[in-house]
Amino acid sequence: MQEIKNIIFDFGGVLVDLDKQRCIEAFDKIGAHKIVKYVDECRQEDLFHDLEVGNTGIGDFCREVRHLSSGCKASDEEICNAWNSLLTGIPEQRLEKLASLKGRYRMVLLSNTNPIHWQKAQDGMFWHNGMDVDDYFEGTFLSYRMHMLKPDPQIFVKTLMTSDMMAYETLFIDDSPINCAAASELGMMSLNLKGDEWLDRV
Repeated sequence: MQEIKNIIFDFGGVLVDLDKQRCIEAFDKIGAHKIVKYVDECRQEDLFHDLEVGNTGIGDFCREVRHLSSGCKASDEEICNAWNSLLTGIPEQRLEKLASLKGRYRMVLLSNTNPIHWQKAQDGMFWHNGMDVDDYFEGTFLSYRMHMLKPDPQIFVKTLMTSDMMAYETLFIDDSPINCAAASELGMMSLNLKGDEWLDRV
């Protein structure tokens, strides 16, 4: 087996825990009832897709939420808070594991995410023992900045090239089997794991 020199981590489901039901209840509470179906079915289309590939901004996203849910008068802040309720935090043991891996591997983060969730993540989710997100990872590659989504092969190619990493020396960890299959097609090793499942595997 080829020696692993690099690790590419997914964010949602691998590092940060997700609570879909809490998010559904939050949107329902602010009257954005039409959005509940998007969250419940994990639909990555329309306004959610546009936000994740950087084709729309936070203001336009919030306006579309109100437009789709006729009668919803929620403020932009309330809508962002509802969407952020999906993220429940990064458990301490995962941050400690990242810190222990830092000297052994080159590490980057690659995520299908949006500016609302990423701002929430930057507001303290990675902070632990004096370390923050940039202390764990050499780079953060985010779909809304790259205008691409996994499993598009080009998002992996761009991440590898920008990081000066060779695919055959790189391990990719993601909770989506489709994303892992795409990474494997490019010559990376992959682990389709979520939550604490990866802690004892690397």
